[in-house]
Amino acid sequence: MSLEEIISEAVKTAMRAKDKTALDALRAVKAQILLLKTEARGAEVSPEQEIAILQRMIKQRKDSSEQFSAQGRNDLAEVEDAQVKVIEKFLPQQLTDEELEAEMKTIIDETGAQSMKDLGKVMGIASKNLAGKSDGKSISAMAKKLLS
Repeated sequence: MSLEEIISEAVKTAMRAKDKTALDALRAVKAQILLLKTEARGAEVSPEQEIAILQRMIKQRKDSSEQFSAQGRNDLAEVEDAQVKVIEKFLPQQLTDEELEAEMKTIIDETGAQSMKDLGKVMGIASKNLAGKSDGKSISAMAKKLLS
């Protein structure tokens, strides 16, 4: 079952439960998937593209939440945080810090990276291999920690 079908079922469930926050988040995800399909002119959307959409939407909502909190608009920040939790349910299981560190050490060993000069090489492979399992900020922080 594709992500689009799973989201459609979740929209129906949220409608029955009258869960406005989940419904808003799920409709936004569905709209982004439909937009991607339209841009691809009917081509099938890959699972990697679906994960990228989810990650981008989560990042946008987290950024919005931070800005709302900084401006003292906690009511709006709470809505954004609630939508993040709904969208995160559709991502693959996220790596813990220990698992991420182990994966990054493996990638660093495979690439032969020795210092911060090799950060770009490590990040390119790590971003591809860990897509959907961890966010870019965590991957970058771990790479910098291990290479310094």
